[in-house]
Amino acid sequence: MKDNPLKRHILKTFSYRILGTLTTVLVAYSLGASIQLSSLLGVGELLIKPVIYFFHERVWYKYFRIGNKK
Repeated sequence: MKDNPLKRHILKTFSYRILGTLTTVLVAYSLGASIQLSSLLGVGELLIKPVIYFFHERVWYKYFRIGNKK
C-alpha cells in the first residue's frame, strides 16, 4: 500500500497538537495561571498552531530532501 503524505501530515498535525496543547495548559497552570486562563491559552493555541504546523510540514515535504534523492 502506498503512503499518502497528505493524510499522514493531517494525522500527525492532530496528534502533535494534542500533546502540545496539554503541555501548554500544564505549564501555564504550574506557573500560577488559573485553570480557566490555562485552558483559554490551550484553546487559542489549539486553533492557531495546527494551521501553522500543517503548512510548515508541507513546505518541508515539497522543498527539503534529506537522505536519498529520488
